[in-house]
Formats: sequence, C-alpha cells, structure tokens
Amino acid sequence: MDDATQQPARGRVVLADDDVLLREGLASLCERVGYEVVGQAGDAARLLDLVATHRPDLAIVDIRMPPDHSTEGLKAARTIRDHHPATGILVLSAFVEVEEALELLAGGRKIGYLLKSRVTVVDEFIEALERIHRGGSVVDPSLVQELFSVHRRDDPLSHLSAREKEVLALMAEGRSNAGIGRRLWVTEGTVEKHVRSILGKLHLTEDTDDHRRVLAVLTFLESR
Repeated sequence: MDDATQQPARGRVVLADDDVLLREGLASLCERVGYEVVGQAGDAARLLDLVATHRPDLAIVDIRMPPDHSTEGLKAARTIRDHHPATGILVLSAFVEVEEALELLAGGRKIGYLLKSRVTVVDEFIEALERIHRGGSVVDPSLVQELFSVHRRDDPLSHLSAREKEVLALMAEGRSNAGIGRRLWVTEGTVEKHVRSILGKLHLTEDTDDHRRVLAVLTFLESR
C-alpha cells in the first residue's frame, strides 16, 4: 500500500483558532503524534464548512473567535454536535468560563473543555484528544476546582465523603477507574467501591455503568 492510501494512525482533525501561531503549533503537535489535520480555520463559519466537507473525527475549537470574540466557537460546537454527532469536540478557552463550559458539557459524549494553558502540557493534551476520540469527555481540572469552590444550599453532593468527592472530580475530568486509582494511589477495586457508593448516594437509577457515570458527572457539574 502506498503512502497516499494509508489510513491515519489515530484520526482526522480540523482546527479553528484565529491565533495562527497557536493553530499551527496544535496542527504540528497533532500530526507528530499520528493525527491527520484535514483543515484549519480562523473563524466559526470556515470551521463549519470544513466539518461539513471532511467529517473529521475531532474538531479543536477556540471558544472565542471573530468577528465579535464572544462565544462564536461555542455556537459552532453546538452546531457541529447537532449536525455531525460523530465528530468529537474539544473546546479551548483562555479562562475558566463556567456557564459556557456547563452548556457545552451537557452534550455528554465525545466532548471536552480545556484551558489553553493546558495545551502546553503535551501529554495531557494528547490524552484529552484520545479520550474524546474514544467517546469520553474531558473537563479541565481548573473548572472542576471552580465548581467545587461554590456550593448551593441544596447541594446534592453534601452527603459524599471527601474521598468520594475526589473520585467524582476525577470522573468529571474523564478518567477511568484505573486512571483514578493511579492518581489517588489506591487500587482499581477501591475506586470501584467509591464509584458504587457515589452512585448510590446520588440516587441514580439502575442502568448501564457508563450511563450512570455520565449522570453522576452531570450532577456534579450542575451542583454549584
């Protein structure tokens, strides 16, 4: 098989950011680890055209783009989710923007929100792309901390232990039980026990484990 007909090792990506240097840097990084960058855009309209044309596996989108630099990227992400649900979306932001992030993450699968500062940690950025590509979700740890710092009077998380809150926060970042165990220096079995306890305390109905985890994370994200 010649090079022209070989399939990309990981997946096909489009990038949208009006900062050309950042965009080119992300493109170079993606290509270096095996993704095929099939298009780049400096505004939301061009991004939507690229997604419609190439049907990429992943779209990496700046939350603020021309012409107004408000939430053009977020609106484009919603359009992509509505019309091309198979495309995973990673939205990048310069700051923690809680309302915008919650609106985005309510979409559930194949979605992510990262601060641009996190992109400089190459391993974490690539891991985030892989999680989204596999159908998971990614939440920037800074957003997780921001949500935990604000409590509602009727906080549904109030019955969780400190350790269970740690586990739920790492679940919200998109980590597997094994990944949570490595982060907290406990066994995967211990994490599974914590997860079962969390799901029970949040009174989540019986369903598939994956679905209940998503419901738990959404409960966490909305509890602020």
